[in-house]
Amino acid sequence: MRRFRLPLRSAASVFRRHAPRGLRVRLVVAFLLAAAFGALLTAGLTFHRARAAILDRAEETAVADLRTQLDSLAPDLTLPPTAEDLRGLTRQIDQAGGARAWHASASYRGGEPVAAAPGTPPVPDELRRAVQDSGRAVHQRTEHEGRPWLALGMPVAYTDDSGDTGTGTDTGTGADEDTRADAGSLSGLTVYAVFPLDDDRADIYALVTAAEAGAVPALALALVPALFAARSVLRPVRRLRHGAERIAAGELDTRLDASGRDELADLTRSFNTMAETLERDAAELRRLEAGARRFAADVAHELRTPLAAMAAVTEVLDEDAASGVLPADTEDAVRLISEEVRALARTVEDLMEVSRFDAKAAPVHREDVDLRTLVTKTLQLRGWTHDERVRADLPEPAPVRVDPRRIDVVLGNLVANALHHGRPPVTVAVRVRGDRVEATVTDRGPGIPDEALAYVFDRFYKADAARPRSGGSGLGLAIARENAALNDGSLTAANHPDGGAVFTLTLPSAASSPGTT
Repeated sequence: MRRFRLPLRSAASVFRRHAPRGLRVRLVVAFLLAAAFGALLTAGLTFHRARAAILDRAEETAVADLRTQLDSLAPDLTLPPTAEDLRGLTRQIDQAGGARAWHASASYRGGEPVAAAPGTPPVPDELRRAVQDSGRAVHQRTEHEGRPWLALGMPVAYTDDSGDTGTGTDTGTGADEDTRADAGSLSGLTVYAVFPLDDDRADIYALVTAAEAGAVPALALALVPALFAARSVLRPVRRLRHGAERIAAGELDTRLDASGRDELADLTRSFNTMAETLERDAAELRRLEAGARRFAADVAHELRTPLAAMAAVTEVLDEDAASGVLPADTEDAVRLISEEVRALARTVEDLMEVSRFDAKAAPVHREDVDLRTLVTKTLQLRGWTHDERVRADLPEPAPVRVDPRRIDVVLGNLVANALHHGRPPVTVAVRVRGDRVEATVTDRGPGIPDEALAYVFDRFYKADAARPRSGGSGLGLAIARENAALNDGSLTAANHPDGGAVFTLTLPSAASSPGTT
């Protein structure tokens, strides 16, 4: 038959699952367990000492009583005694025992013990051998018919030269005691007595009952200090938890009262120090961030006017360069300046848009439109409708409620980015996914490096650091993601399994019918 055992790891996991989880419960349980263990240990030691004291007292009293009776009865006995003499001696001892309920027997020179009554419990063989070997009084506890008994064996010795007899004075257990019989030699007569220890056992059971009866009130009383201790420990812990929740919610001015000199008070003071440091650092970061935003916005604002003038001049120069009036070198310089001015103007406009995002001042004008219509207009405005490099996949209506201008910025940026950094054909697809509408822009280029996927939407980030003059400011994808967020959507980037980058614009579907404006 196979036996199955629960693995130790499984048993530990079961215990952890069913163990109390609350700190208050665990503290109370631990306190009660400690109190129960202390009470159990104290009760055990007390019971052990009390039991030993009760039994020792019973043994000493029994030995003393038996010696007293033998001192009065043994001198009248003729040696060597007959069986009838031994029976008469034991009868007298039984009668003199009274309430102790002796069951006495006697033997002469190692013979079988002779008892006054036939129902006398047998004398243990170990006790008889111990008495014969030691020549001293010996006692032994034994069991007979389910009851505890005390068996005594006491040798009788000659006490003087006239032949009178007396008892040995040893009341110990034999080999560990040095006291011998007072006489010069033993008479050969040995008296045994057996009596029940029912009363002593009742006293011991009374001790156990009292200990059991006192255990429950002791635990009940221990529950009160356990709850008080748990409350005193958990109160500062609960305050620390509330303080941490307030700091997590942005209330960095949270402080807790720290009183006392224990570990929890030190923890509270450390918490206050941490909160103060966080508040100071957060204020400094906000100050620096606000200054950086204000600086970028101010620079962009100040550059708009001179850039507008420069753009007007470059338009005139472009016309002259196109007419062939200017020398060839001058035409190249004019075209270069015109491109750089236009790029700088786009960067300034992007910075102005970013500053509006940061200031939460970007306006949103929502309309109910079909996302297919927005894709078509975006491709038309940029001349990509008849461009073989760009394909549109618009199989089904996709109603959305968005700001068309901002979605146009997102789609235009994604297509232009795919044409510039990827390889054609670039596919713009629109699909309805339940309560969401997805617009994906996919190219056939090398894709985005894995280490750059997490940063493509960061401001001023360029995946190819070796080519900082890539024609863009590094703000296009960041602005696209901000515009998607303003329309309750999201913008993600990934690599297609067959190669190329995939940008996905996800927007909530509108409840109105498609095609309305």
